[in-house]
Amino acid sequence: MNDRREKIPDGFVLVRENVIEKIGSGNFEGQADRVIEAAGKILLPGFVNCHHHLYQTLTRNLPEVQDVSLFDWLVRLYEVWRELTLEGVYTSTKVGLAELLLSGCTTTSDHLYLVPRGVEAIHDEEIRAAREMGIRFQPTRGSMSRGRSQGGLPPDDVVQGEVEVMRDCERVVSRYHDAAKFSMCRIALAPCSPFSVTIELMKSTIQFARQHGLRVHTHLAETSDEEGYCQKTYSCRPVELMQSLGWLGPDVWFAHCVHLNHAEVDLFARTGTGVAHCPTSNMRLGSGIAPIPELVGGGAPVGLAVDGSASNDTSNFLAEIRQALLLHRLPEARKGRGGVLGNEPVASIPWMSAEDVLWMATRGGARVLGCADEIGSIEEGKAADLVLIDMNQLSFAGAMSDPLAAVVFSQSSNAVHTTMVNGKIVVEAGKILNQDLNALVQSQNRLSAEMLSRSRKKSPESAR
Repeated sequence: MNDRREKIPDGFVLVRENVIEKIGSGNFEGQADRVIEAAGKILLPGFVNCHHHLYQTLTRNLPEVQDVSLFDWLVRLYEVWRELTLEGVYTSTKVGLAELLLSGCTTTSDHLYLVPRGVEAIHDEEIRAAREMGIRFQPTRGSMSRGRSQGGLPPDDVVQGEVEVMRDCERVVSRYHDAAKFSMCRIALAPCSPFSVTIELMKSTIQFARQHGLRVHTHLAETSDEEGYCQKTYSCRPVELMQSLGWLGPDVWFAHCVHLNHAEVDLFARTGTGVAHCPTSNMRLGSGIAPIPELVGGGAPVGLAVDGSASNDTSNFLAEIRQALLLHRLPEARKGRGGVLGNEPVASIPWMSAEDVLWMATRGGARVLGCADEIGSIEEGKAADLVLIDMNQLSFAGAMSDPLAAVVFSQSSNAVHTTMVNGKIVVEAGKILNQDLNALVQSQNRLSAEMLSRSRKKSPESAR
């Protein structure tokens, strides 16, 4: 995934501490403290996940939200999420990060925007969990300030006032943000969405972020309902609203961006505004198909994301790569540029290749998160974030005419043999190191059941 998309057959990589020191082909001539034989395997840069809600691993596959679109899905799930505890945040974070690491993801963002009343320091728990898991983490201090009493979707007891939000943003940033090269924890700020925050909070957030050199993030243009909300409330489209607030530029990235028009695609490319593409979530909730080939073709930063596990139901990054490939082969994705961009012939929009989506999963994601000079490719001087894919598996039998494409087309659920983050091995022989996954699963199931029980006792209608 260097600029030449170069493949090195029979190659080697020398890692010293946390940095890729040397790359070459043929036999390595030198000394190493440890040698990992990778015959029959493919070495790739670690994948970069640009958008997640890790706490949602507690509420996968709930019957009452299996067949509804975004707004109804949110309204019903808020009744469960308001029961979130610190233990729930810590455990669900570890569950989601384990899935990501086992599917080759070495860097992830997270968007934790929900803070139940009385639950303090909620973001600290996910940062603690990420440190224990050993993943490169770019969490966001998320926020909601527009509750139902102010015309928003969330209950009032999971939103906060602007002053409270900004005070805690300052606390989280001062305590955890590390701007140094190869940082394992960088904080961004992320109001939830145009329909759950106030204009005042959006303005305060972007001002604080730019004063402190932070990135900003939110959901945008995900559904037609959101577009209707913005037209009714602000008399403009979602992207127009963001532009009026100064929320465009290379320090900004948005999740979804399904409903964009020609001018908005061009605007993102011109300003360097990033997009986290969430194909599974967009299909799962019936939101639509984002105009990703046009965004990429125009030069906008685009990365991949699994999104929350209540709208994806897994955190499997390899599966997300395959979904991105397949989704953009559909005529609906290649005609009309995603739904609102016109009615261009299918033939005018090229297919995305396996290499294209792997690029998006690595280099694209690194650019979106603002760390393209550190991660996203196997190059000398970059961070030692590496993934070994084991090709000696049933899923890949007969696919060796193009092994790299086989990683995408002929995907295996247990393809990842080794995951290295910042020079440290965290997955070996397909197993997470130093984590008791059985105990983690038991804790997660208990916490999930307790949340559901409490929510249904308080609000029986949410079970319908």
